[in-house]
Amino acid sequence: MRVRAAAVAGFFYPGDPADLSAEVDACLASVPSPPAKTPLPKALIVPHAGYVYSGSIAASAFAQLAPLPGAIRRVVLLGPAHRVFLRGLAAPRVEAFATPLGVVPVDRAAIDGLRDLPQVSVSDVPHAGEHSLEVQLPFLQRVLGAFSVVPLVVGEANDEEVEQVIERLWGGTETLVVVSSDLSHHHDYATARRLDAAACAAIEALDPERLGDDAACGRIPVRGLLRAARRHRLAVHTLDLRSSGDTAGGREQVVGYGAWAFRAEPA
Repeated sequence: MRVRAAAVAGFFYPGDPADLSAEVDACLASVPSPPAKTPLPKALIVPHAGYVYSGSIAASAFAQLAPLPGAIRRVVLLGPAHRVFLRGLAAPRVEAFATPLGVVPVDRAAIDGLRDLPQVSVSDVPHAGEHSLEVQLPFLQRVLGAFSVVPLVVGEANDEEVEQVIERLWGGTETLVVVSSDLSHHHDYATARRLDAAACAAIEALDPERLGDDAACGRIPVRGLLRAARRHRLAVHTLDLRSSGDTAGGREQVVGYGAWAFRAEPA
């Protein structure tokens, strides 16, 4: 079996399985549990920095999955390309992704079902060193247990192209869509708070047009998700909005982080 090895274990998160499990569990324990009978989200937006910086923010989203373990069996995972130039979206050729917690199978059938879309390519190169997808997997492993993943690195693409891929993979209640994105980068703390609040307002309004080039590093997959969420009449809930200046860094230059859950509105 062809497996994509963990690329940022020991750097973005602990490389030792016991230490990694303990850190993820500590992050999850540090955030509120969803109220009783809260329905599972259909989609999440989560940050992708090192756990010391954004782990607790990401945990606020992944904790929403805990009440019904086993209900979600497939995760469509989209994140921005940081290391290579990419036109469109890239799915991997490998059959699984590895982390120190084990191996997550790739849903090859789902990827085969995207091959007719001109914006989708199949290559391991954009995935090889990419952290935006990898850092989400240990949280998903601890919360969901067994699941398959459809990993997509997103490069230059328009909103409609991303939405079309998400729609193709939408599925039913067994499928969760996770978009990996940080917010503003390298502004002072006060400026970042202002910019990130504006990005949060755009997400809450399901308005992709208000997310400009500097709003979020994963703005392209986020914008596609917002279009899909609007089409499916999902309600969005802001779970956390902070920056590295609140977690583990100085305030001269910070990176913004947020977490959002998207759920079907009550009938």
